[in-house]
Amino acid sequence: MTVDGIRQIAVIGAGLMGHGIAQEFAYAGYRVLMHDVTDQHLETARTEIEKNLNVLAENAVIEKGNIAPTLRRIQTATELSAVAENADFIVEAVTENLALKQGIFEELDAICPPHTILASNTTALMPSQIGVNAQRKDQILNTHYFNPPYLIPLVELIRSPDTSDETVAVTYDLLTAIGKTPAVIDKEALGFVGPRLQAALIREAFAIVEQGIASAETVDLVVRNSFGRRLSVAGPFEVFELAGWDLVLAAFEDLYKDLNSSANINPLLREMVDSGKLGVKSQEGFYSWTDDKIQELRDRMNRALIQQAKNG
Repeated sequence: MTVDGIRQIAVIGAGLMGHGIAQEFAYAGYRVLMHDVTDQHLETARTEIEKNLNVLAENAVIEKGNIAPTLRRIQTATELSAVAENADFIVEAVTENLALKQGIFEELDAICPPHTILASNTTALMPSQIGVNAQRKDQILNTHYFNPPYLIPLVELIRSPDTSDETVAVTYDLLTAIGKTPAVIDKEALGFVGPRLQAALIREAFAIVEQGIASAETVDLVVRNSFGRRLSVAGPFEVFELAGWDLVLAAFEDLYKDLNSSANINPLLREMVDSGKLGVKSQEGFYSWTDDKIQELRDRMNRALIQQAKNG
């Protein structure tokens, strides 16, 4: 199969990531069938998609006249077979539960046409784990989107040892065609690339706070106003290529010995969770959150991401 043979997309799971993924495929002109377990979830997803599209139109990222056609391309169903039986490409975006994903992939494998590619939008699970009970292992891979998927261009493509070159190539071409920036990960590993890098950063951030080096507020201040700005335009290898690896070696020779390298979860993180300080969802973490502060943060992040989207 080639990308020209893909006409119908199915998205399994209409939550935070799923409806954003469905939105992008529909805006690009594909017929999209979106699945969730209740009609209420699906109706909420349609409302969120329309809201997202209006925000993008108001900020001149998309044309307002394309909103209605995009919404018409999205159909919904609570029966898995209804969305999967004629799908050419499927993105699963349900909760991060291995057994649940394995069951869905096994069911999709039995329902879908023989040519259908099955992709999982998982944050850390490997495609060989998710597709273990499916027969078409050569047509299974991960497509890891970043939130919000309609504003973050990158999608990591993770292949298992069984994933065929054709499956990777078709998926790459499909995502490129709808305006995404696919990154092919050479070997499956827990957390792929993006989540591994984020995990390393937050591990050191927790260590800095736990050791009393700086507060959480100061850590955020430093990241936002220094290398965080650079990383939006150049990756770490590009940045340090400019500096020179001899200087990097000299700077990090002693520092590496002092960085956190524990394989265990930081006790401060466990303490936060055990005490119910979960962040925005509990309105308390390292910060105290009111509804106004939550909205202010979301608006600030969305404004910056929208501006980046406008700038291409």
